[in-house]
Amino acid sequence: MKLLRCALLTAAALAATSAAHAQGKPLVYCADASPEGFDPGLWDSASTNTVSAQMFDGLLGFKRPTTELMPKLATSWEISPDAKSFTFKLREGVKFHSTPWFKPTRDFNADDVVFTFQRFIDANHPFNKAFPANFIYPQNLGLPKLIEGIDKIDDRTVRFRLRQPNVTFVANFAFAWAGIHSAEYAAQLLKAGKASQINVQPVGAGPFMFKSYAKDDVLRMTANPDYWGGKQPTQNLVFSISREPNVRVQKIAAGECHVAAALRDVDVASLAGNANVNVEKIQALNISYLSFNLKKPPTDKREVREALDIAIDRNAIFKALFPRGDAMQAVSAFPPAIPGYNKKLKNEFDPAKAKALLAKAGFPNGFEIDLWALPVTRPTNPNGQLMAQLIQQDWARIGVKASIKTYEWGEYLKRANNGEHNVYMSGWSGETGDADDFLTPNLSCAANKSGIKFCNAEFEKLIDEARATPDPKKRIALYERAQEIFKHERPWITMAHSTVYVPVRKDVVGFKMAPNGSVDFEGVYRK
Repeated sequence: MKLLRCALLTAAALAATSAAHAQGKPLVYCADASPEGFDPGLWDSASTNTVSAQMFDGLLGFKRPTTELMPKLATSWEISPDAKSFTFKLREGVKFHSTPWFKPTRDFNADDVVFTFQRFIDANHPFNKAFPANFIYPQNLGLPKLIEGIDKIDDRTVRFRLRQPNVTFVANFAFAWAGIHSAEYAAQLLKAGKASQINVQPVGAGPFMFKSYAKDDVLRMTANPDYWGGKQPTQNLVFSISREPNVRVQKIAAGECHVAAALRDVDVASLAGNANVNVEKIQALNISYLSFNLKKPPTDKREVREALDIAIDRNAIFKALFPRGDAMQAVSAFPPAIPGYNKKLKNEFDPAKAKALLAKAGFPNGFEIDLWALPVTRPTNPNGQLMAQLIQQDWARIGVKASIKTYEWGEYLKRANNGEHNVYMSGWSGETGDADDFLTPNLSCAANKSGIKFCNAEFEKLIDEARATPDPKKRIALYERAQEIFKHERPWITMAHSTVYVPVRKDVVGFKMAPNGSVDFEGVYRK
């Protein structure tokens, strides 16, 4: 017994020594794009969410590498039987970041939760008046319409009241966009007339604090010394931003970064023989697609959208973009692993039928169209330019002349949201394993205030009913019917679901991928 106790103490001492030694070793992540900003609720992209997840904590989190919810700034939560009331007990002793621009005078409490979410639902909130903002994801979820009220029961208790039942609502509190702000910091900014600084000089309660940032170059963070979850074994976290995927591969192979953004399919083999790198792998809940502008001719016509879809030779595209064969062709709006997937739906490749559909739509001789190529690499779309060129060739065979365009990532997103495109490449990653995680943020009418995206009354009724239905069988039936409408209307050309490969140096300890392939550096360090 003494020998066992001695061995355990020795192992614990070695682990503590290793973690302590790691304090002097920075952890470098090779990111694939710059964040759009540092106010989590404002943005809706993987690059920004990855940054937000390091500096902000939400009420809940996901237990990596699963879709299981876990406590974060809330220690427990209770859902009413009618799924219209959600009550959270808040963690005590949580401190917001102390920075050169803000020194908190109190711990985290209910006021911070109320402030964070009131911004999403109240356009007349004083902070929104001072810093007008478009909260993309919360608005796409329809939060202003859904949430009837947010009640501060006491300093440690908050209740959210909904206008209609929603069995999926609780998972929203684990997403990066729901990171909690300091209401005290916001009040300081508002008083100084500097509300917009909330997006430039962030203050969260997460494991790492903002230090400095140079766009398209480097983002530096330091460990939060007061983190409620314990002292971080890594003192300095660095995001080295490299848009070129081959540059990221070279850097991790050389040890210049220790974790890198997801690899392209073609890059996996190049690191397979590296004795110092592990390639972590997960079959992610993701999709890539081409999104039509439903307001702008000629893609406002359903027959045109179907024609452009069935003119694409997906088999040829997959041979070029996914040579390892680990990706699967996307047929519906979410992957087959998610309950409610409609197995009856199929993709087609029929250029003759496509030409007939164009003639029916009034374009017997085709037309000219813009096709936007994704400017960043993603596991589901590792080469946007190549995909665009192959689609361009397919469309030319039915008389459609596509002009390929692209922009810097931030500009690309801004222009697409403004509806300047005919067709643009996009994608989505889910974390909950629920169909609603794909459908409501992307295909509900709340996500389509401008008319650019999809809004279909019958589809909307089905997904609304599904969110309010606790019976799994009934929900599945509703989602299957909704997908039939989606496939008929063709707001997207569905492309791929992919495996995600993330390269990690072998001296990195504690790293775990999430089901959406995202990264989190809490508790991660180098030996």
